[in-house]
Amino acid sequence: MSIKIAIDRGGTFTDCIGNPGTGKSEDDIILKILSVNTNKYPDAPLEGIRQLLEIFRKKKIPRGQPLDMSDVQVILMGTTVATNALLERKGERCVLVTTKGFKDCLIIGDQTRPKIFDLSITKPDVLYDSVIEVDERITLEDYTEDPDRRSMSPPNSDYLVKGRTGETVRLLKKVNEAEVTSLLRLVYDQGVRSIGVCLVHSYLYPEHEAIIGRIAKEVGFTQISLSSSLSPVIKFVSRANSCIADAYLTPEIKKYLAGFQLGLKNGIYDESQSNYSGVKAQFMQSDGGLVDALSFSGLRAILSGPAGGVVGYLKTCYNPKLKIPLIGFDMGGTSTDVSRIGANGEFEHVFETVTAGITIQAPQLDINTVAAGGGSILSFRNGLFKAGPESASSDPGPLCYRKDGPLTITDANLFLGRLVPEYFPKVFGTSEDQSLDLDGVTKAFVELTKKINDNVSQEMSTDKVALGFIEVANETMAKPIRAITEAKGFNLLQHRLVSFGGVGGQHAVAVAESLGIRTVIIHRYSSVLSAYGMALADVVEEARQPTSMVLLEDENYLLPPFEELKDQVKQKLIKEGFSDGTIELQLYLNLRYKGTESALMIPSVEGATFLATFEEHHKREFGFICRDKEVLIDDLRVRGIGRNDSTLSKNSFLDDEFESLRASGRIQLVDSSLSDLSKNTLFGTTRLKTPVYRLENLPIGSRIKGPSIIADQTQTNVIPPDYEAFILSNHLLVNRAQRTNNYAKPLEELGIPNDPILLSIFSHRFMDIAEQMGVSLQKTSVSTNVKERLDFSCALFDDEGNLVANAPHVPVHLGSMSTCISRQSELWKGKLKKGDVLFTNHPSKKTGGTHLPDITVITPVFDDQDSRIIFYVASRAHFSDIGGKMSSPGSMPPDSKELYEEGAIVYSELLVEKGDFREEHVVKLFVDQPSKYPGCHGSRSISDNLSDLKAEIAANQKGISLLMKLIQEFGLPMVSKYMKAIQDNAQETVKRMLKDLFTRKLIDDVEMRDGLLYAEGSELLDDGSQIHLRISYNLKTEETIFDFSGTSNQVYGNLNAPESITYSAIIYCLRCLVNDNIPLNQGCLKPVRVNIPPSSILCPDDGCAVVAGNVITSQRVTDVILKTLRVMAASQGDCNNFTFGSSYNLPEGARKTNSYYETIAGGHGAGPGWNGTDAVHTNMTNTRMTDVEIFEKRYPAIVHEFSVRQGSGGQGLHIGGCGVVREIEFRIPIKASILSERRVTAPFGLNGGGCGARGLNILRRQNLDLQGNIMGYRDYNLGGKNTVDLVPGDRIVLMTPGGGGWGSIHDTNPHKVINKSQGEDLFVGKGSLSSRYATQHAI
Repeated sequence: MSIKIAIDRGGTFTDCIGNPGTGKSEDDIILKILSVNTNKYPDAPLEGIRQLLEIFRKKKIPRGQPLDMSDVQVILMGTTVATNALLERKGERCVLVTTKGFKDCLIIGDQTRPKIFDLSITKPDVLYDSVIEVDERITLEDYTEDPDRRSMSPPNSDYLVKGRTGETVRLLKKVNEAEVTSLLRLVYDQGVRSIGVCLVHSYLYPEHEAIIGRIAKEVGFTQISLSSSLSPVIKFVSRANSCIADAYLTPEIKKYLAGFQLGLKNGIYDESQSNYSGVKAQFMQSDGGLVDALSFSGLRAILSGPAGGVVGYLKTCYNPKLKIPLIGFDMGGTSTDVSRIGANGEFEHVFETVTAGITIQAPQLDINTVAAGGGSILSFRNGLFKAGPESASSDPGPLCYRKDGPLTITDANLFLGRLVPEYFPKVFGTSEDQSLDLDGVTKAFVELTKKINDNVSQEMSTDKVALGFIEVANETMAKPIRAITEAKGFNLLQHRLVSFGGVGGQHAVAVAESLGIRTVIIHRYSSVLSAYGMALADVVEEARQPTSMVLLEDENYLLPPFEELKDQVKQKLIKEGFSDGTIELQLYLNLRYKGTESALMIPSVEGATFLATFEEHHKREFGFICRDKEVLIDDLRVRGIGRNDSTLSKNSFLDDEFESLRASGRIQLVDSSLSDLSKNTLFGTTRLKTPVYRLENLPIGSRIKGPSIIADQTQTNVIPPDYEAFILSNHLLVNRAQRTNNYAKPLEELGIPNDPILLSIFSHRFMDIAEQMGVSLQKTSVSTNVKERLDFSCALFDDEGNLVANAPHVPVHLGSMSTCISRQSELWKGKLKKGDVLFTNHPSKKTGGTHLPDITVITPVFDDQDSRIIFYVASRAHFSDIGGKMSSPGSMPPDSKELYEEGAIVYSELLVEKGDFREEHVVKLFVDQPSKYPGCHGSRSISDNLSDLKAEIAANQKGISLLMKLIQEFGLPMVSKYMKAIQDNAQETVKRMLKDLFTRKLIDDVEMRDGLLYAEGSELLDDGSQIHLRISYNLKTEETIFDFSGTSNQVYGNLNAPESITYSAIIYCLRCLVNDNIPLNQGCLKPVRVNIPPSSILCPDDGCAVVAGNVITSQRVTDVILKTLRVMAASQGDCNNFTFGSSYNLPEGARKTNSYYETIAGGHGAGPGWNGTDAVHTNMTNTRMTDVEIFEKRYPAIVHEFSVRQGSGGQGLHIGGCGVVREIEFRIPIKASILSERRVTAPFGLNGGGCGARGLNILRRQNLDLQGNIMGYRDYNLGGKNTVDLVPGDRIVLMTPGGGGWGSIHDTNPHKVINKSQGEDLFVGKGSLSSRYATQHAI
């Protein structure tokens, strides 16, 4: 025999497949054993191997003895060792070695917070024990945003060298080897044996990392992870995260392999150690390729198990003849993984994802995880049905497991007759001899139904409640599928859905139905498809080379570097035992347009140039191409594939088999006598007698009509009415016979009370549309501020302009957009026509704007007769340059006194009229009009402005198309009804929260008079202006009033905040205080009445400067609200807006310009039960920080420090978070502006807590002697708001405020955390959606 064994060790079960070498499917042996069963065996994969060998050898093999593997050809494995170590933070002790000034790079990250509505802000822990800073530094000599496009001549000294991309590198400071040796020995003596090394720009110049790596090896470190070797691509923070993840996880992999080898008689084949008698073992990597076990690393192991499933369905279900794209639907106990195989039959890879809060920069299959699985816990909260994200996991598991678990999706399926207890082993209960507990589940659903009926106006049956949870879970799982198809420009209806995983068959057809997919494919091995995929996978090796080349039409210049990479990969595969004939080499270029960071990995396509393929991909992904922009090559990539001639069963294409069966007349309606039993299964509103068939008893060619259940010992597949399943050799092919619409309601039923199930589903769908609008806007925009910093928001509104759904983008936009749309709706009432699009930025009370850089684009949507507006969609984006004062870069002048000094003013105009984009009119408004004011100029980035406006229009159009699909599915009356219903739901939820807040939590802190409860607070701005707030709660009417009487008059400066900003601050705070993941919409504001005195700083007159109101005063209003309600101490109360740039006048009035804008993190306030978080954006903003390597590649500046400002947090029982220190040196004459707050008044503490440190802005100038040598520096305090002309060598040092402390340092009374959000983690872990979801909920 030549046994081949494939194993997938999952969190709950370990799946094993073995074949004795015949390659016949009937000889395959499948085992499913518990991953953890320490009473019987120490390691599940070894136990699985032992049991398989017993079957193949037909003799008993005792446990505890090393296994004889002499007749085993290969072991193929996927494992969760690395994933579990990362999730549980149980990896190897390690140390990060990095460039001086960046010791806190992974604490700061991109400075965003994970959840914008979580006031306590919990960020993932870092993986390392400590940090070593090395006093070395390099930078790029040239910069891409040079208006004159100068380029450094070839290197000409010891300090100017050529980097691996061909760019010139300046060595500012070389490595001191003696110092490094001393520091490494110090941590080595503390017992640390693993280090991760990441230096700034090491992707470009790896020599310094190589020196440190050599020294570390000499000292004795056993794991040395160099970022320049692991991931030689730009982005310092991502690369640092990746290298420390490798240092943290790879030793765990090695420990596991060492223990695994002890269970094998001769261990694992290892040519380097001359162990030729060991068994060959290969592990699945995250990219879908196998690698020799001894080369398996932690960085490439995160998706080891799920990757096998993707390989499995590609190899068994994709048909290269038909080229139909596939959606992978892998539903397990805790979560569901979704993925896609394109029409070309190739894997879809991503190269940077977030897993367990850690950025991984390595090739991975694009597998996206949603927190909905069989173990997802069911609950009814705030009028909404919830399925997850909390899970019962495997212990205690679902309630039906008889271990006192909660109600879950599995229980709902059991109750509804969609599971077959008779097919489950009787291993449940205290004696492990009972079946699934249907009686206990029924009792629990009856109790839950009673609880729900006590809180809704229309009584629901227990059947409807259970089915409602299933439908909500199905919608949750459908959401990421839409995102990986529709949001990326693919037609969802052209796909097939492939179901696998232990729970997939119970939901796959219903999910496909909701998506409009007609065909579902289920492999016979669907419950163990990840293990099966291991057996079918190929061995993969990769090589990458960073570069700075421009892509040219003649691509012959790429041949030499490609040949070098091809040779590297080929030699590795030959060493693995592959010959030339079994090796396939795939070539890729990572391409992007100059001035953007949205790179696409483009494959070499026969008969097409890289440029043509790039433009095709870019058009589909982003919606446009730029003929006038250069295409840059970030890196070259070669993927080498050693093709696996699998001895496990291979499948003919299922379509060929189906056609052959049909043509020969062998497709026959199933004999009803083959049904073992039947179930009374609920479909829609009726329970139907549903026959149950054993899969193994069904002849090939059987046709089974729904309703039916097809099951075996490892899977249960539900076939609903109007569907039919066909039994093939290796697949179930499920097709829709006719389309049904489970949710369609006749018009006469629209008057009935709101259905909480539909309310929950519409809540998901409306938010999904807003989020997809955001994806569209990010992709189709071109400016850095929109595309990379993600300073934008997208939303849906009803026919009156009330907010229905606002994707969680920038908090300050949340409430202000609704004010804007409702005001614009009033202004244009009866005047708009189909094809019209509005745009505005005016901060007038009549227009609803915030400040001029925020451009809002509004598209009305008309009914079928074009007679009335049925809803609005809108996008708002921050434009960094729309003109303004000549003395300031960009459009955020720190010293503006009049509105016209802040840029182009658009009161309310048609951007598109009857379908025609009014470009000339935009140029007039953005360029010509601002230039007419004294000391002002028009936009210096009109090309980007026009492109971003078109991107906003496209985002709105995306929202319209998705809303129209929703209307097609449910009908306009139903959609309109639930647009109102979710606002009513939010209103009631906020109303309950306010009642609880005032009558219970604040009872000791409020004044009571005449049936009213009062809370009061105020704060002074740095200029002495006061924001005063008095909140009253009427015990009888339950009305809450936010009264800002006593707030200071408007100022002759730019701190004025239009009233829409105050509404944003209120709605943000209210949403934060609701202890649940409710939809954010206009309803949140309905329980509140707001009084803002006119002509005050919070309601300025038209014409007042307001640019700082949106970014500074908004933060201070939020602080005042939270202070008044005694919720938490002050956060930094600032955005720390920093801008620099220069412009050059050219002949004939043309201009060249470079400018940059950023907001900077600070300290977060402490609260009752939590310490403040260091170095994070808080409250009304959450935009990203540009990575230091991208920053220095683009601009003539050097970041010397970006670190936590130690000691700046306020003291107390719970200490405030610390601010940051950001020090930037400029290399050319340039103008810089700072617009900041909290430089005079300190962030307050509460309940006896101390204040956070005030911020400080410093101009640091060189002291030079007569020969020009630097003798030192002089520091000047710039104050909070200033503009300064800088000369080469000048530095700006920004020290941001800390957060206030909570409680007296002498107070030892414990406090409960009052605001931890529930149920916000819909996406977890991995894939392109992980990054997108993290972005949307962080920004």
